[in-house]
Amino acid sequence: MATINFKGKEIVSNHHLTLPYHELIPDAKKGLSKKPSLNDNLIIHGDNLLALKALLPTYAGKVKCIYIDPPYNIGNENWEYNDNVNSPMMKEWFGKVVNKDDLTRHDKWLCMMMPRLKLLRELLTDDGVIFISIDDNEQHNLRGLLDDIFGVDNFAAIFPWKKRSAKSDVPYGISQDYEWVICYAKNDFTAGLSIERKYYQTPDFPNDKWRLADLTTQKVEADRPNSAFNLVDPKTGKVYPYNPKRLWGITKDTFEDYYKRGKIVFPDDYDFLRITVPAYRVFESEDKSKALKKYGSEDAIKAASTHLPKEVGMTEDGNKELIDLFGEMIFPFPKPSSLIKHLISIINDNNCIILDSFAG
Repeated sequence: MATINFKGKEIVSNHHLTLPYHELIPDAKKGLSKKPSLNDNLIIHGDNLLALKALLPTYAGKVKCIYIDPPYNIGNENWEYNDNVNSPMMKEWFGKVVNKDDLTRHDKWLCMMMPRLKLLRELLTDDGVIFISIDDNEQHNLRGLLDDIFGVDNFAAIFPWKKRSAKSDVPYGISQDYEWVICYAKNDFTAGLSIERKYYQTPDFPNDKWRLADLTTQKVEADRPNSAFNLVDPKTGKVYPYNPKRLWGITKDTFEDYYKRGKIVFPDDYDFLRITVPAYRVFESEDKSKALKKYGSEDAIKAASTHLPKEVGMTEDGNKELIDLFGEMIFPFPKPSSLIKHLISIINDNNCIILDSFAG
């Protein structure tokens, strides 16, 4: 089996074992409860690695889901390698800002991640999973490190997350609009991971749940001229222009019939939806009928998929949430809470412990 090698790997491979345990001390002044308890929801203020070690005595093997958003190592985060490892080489790294010109920046990043990932694995339940947000700078290195720590067989999925609308002012003329959410399991991910379609239950359709699907198709105007038209929301009068490179999946003549049958959802139809363009409504009964006909079982609709729905939002949604909460951008590139909610929903467990060890 292929393994990843980097400068300092042998030195930090057991660093998590040498860390001393620290006591977690509740601080009533910083909490919401007058009588804070370590059994409540916790926000831990302290060194990242030491905090993880401090969680072990109480939470080892008890965390069902971990989500982390570590530094992407793109050269402008101003992060420093600060793990106090007993090695002359590592001490030379200590306290120095890692920038784009640092020839060892990938080694330093992997040395920083390795002991943390090992502790995080110890915190997971046997059927627990970890989600890690990352971009192209370290995605390939992170996969190799996770293979080392969690095992190749415990790789579950890579979820592509569209973080922004396309930009043109980028190197090489290629807009990097996507980041990735890598998912690994501690042992058997089939026991703890249930990637399935998300259905909504609303008063206007009390007898059938429904989900959203893409209302566009990979067709151009020359192929389907009758689908090249602007959609108008009958309730609000808002106009949604068609995309000449990806037309609507319906025609101007069939729109009224689809709308009357409730098959088209507009962005203003429901407050809880975070969509910006009209979508297609698929009822659960339709999915079950198709699954029964094709596979002989209604349960076939629970097939795994790494597709993230549009309502998980983009970076701009995370920015808006931060400003709404704090009145300013207190840190850059926040993930929207809707993305985290979606990842947590994949766990399919309403009574479990969830950890974010980078407070992203």
